[in-house]
Amino acid sequence: MPKMKTRKAAAKRFRVTGAGRVRRPKAGGNHGMQEKSRKRLRRLRKNDMVHGTMERHIKRLMPYG
Repeated sequence: MPKMKTRKAAAKRFRVTGAGRVRRPKAGGNHGMQEKSRKRLRRLRKNDMVHGTMERHIKRLMPYG
């Protein structure tokens, strides 16, 4: 039986925590920084959790998750 391949696009964007939740970076922190406030950019640096309804779909893309 062949091994299941990891979807590399998902592996680069998400990480599974020790508790089994899925972490993701916040959107909107890549370009156009001058227009965004310092406070907003500071918030964007932090990670966020994926909603529970989407966790199962993302874990399916990563066989080790």
